[in-house]
This record gives sequence, structure tokens and C-alpha cells, in this order.
Amino acid sequence: MTTPTDSDVQGTSTRPYLIRALHDWCTDNGFTPYLAVYVDKTVQVPREYVKNNEIVLNVSFDATSQLQLGNEYIEFKARFGGVARDILVPIDHVIAIYARENGQGMAFPVPTPEEESATSSNDEGGASESRKTGGIRLASAPVAEPDHGDGSEAETADVAAADEPSDPEPPTTTPSGGRPSLRRIK
Repeated sequence: MTTPTDSDVQGTSTRPYLIRALHDWCTDNGFTPYLAVYVDKTVQVPREYVKNNEIVLNVSFDATSQLQLGNEYIEFKARFGGVARDILVPIDHVIAIYARENGQGMAFPVPTPEEESATSSNDEGGASESRKTGGIRLASAPVAEPDHGDGSEAETADVAAADEPSDPEPPTTTPSGGRPSLRRIK
């Protein structure tokens, strides 16, 4: 009789299943699902929309075509500034999925250099502060929005950063009705 190995006991990653579940929840409730993604050379997104190695993507069915939420990658086509782009995001680079309207969702650990070396043989530089601390830094990252033919550019999401622990409380919006904040609870 053989004893189970660590991989048998742990199973596959829960991240892709949780991402799909929260995407379904957002869609079922009429919310817009946003993905916050840590960007390195293994992530295929328009680089001009990346800020601080991060990008926020609107993954609603209205903003994407051919969306596939797989176990290893998230793939879809989206328009950025009126130009259709192919997007490919490794699942381990998704650092959050949340509803744009109320900020409810889930955050995941930022890839560590060891995880990156497993998907990339050459790191593009030193670890950013958010990777070193394991905190989530999402600030003014571009969002892929549907192009309605009116010539409008991709929208920018104003999602605040919170690296310090905080009390569990719902995300807040600015008095002017701005976007909700995403806080990581440790």
C-alpha cells in the first residue's frame, strides 16, 4: 500500500475554481467582474496599460469575446482604445477578482520570485514592494472596457491600495461616487 504524496493530499490549486465562481456570481447579480493581474513577461496584455507591473481587466461578457477561464490560463479578446487584443493571463498571476460596483470579491497572493521562475526562466528585475510584502497594490490601473464604436478609450479603474492589515469592513467609495476600494485582510 502506498502513502499519499503532498500533491495528492493538496490537490490542484483552488484559485481557478474560485475565480470562475466569483465571475459567475458577478454575472448572475448584474455586476461587472474585474481581474487585477500582476504583469511580467509571461502575461500577454497591452503593455501601454500596465502600471507598476499591474493591470485591471474587465472580464465581463460585454467587454470580452471568446472568454475562457481555464485551470492554467485565462484567455480572451478585448478592445483597448478601439484595437482588439488577445489577452493571456496565467492563473497564478491573478491577484484579485471583484465586482466593480461594490468591491466584493477575493484577493490572492502575489506571485513570488520562485513562482515566477517556474513560469518564466528570466525575471525582469527586482521584486516590487507589493511582491515583497505580499500586499496588493492596485492604483489607477487600466481596465479593458467594451468598445461601443464612439471612439472612447479604455477606462481607468481607481482602485486604492491597502498593504496594512485592517478590520474586515465593506469597501468604501469616495463621496463623489468613485470606485470602491479593495482591501486585503490578513
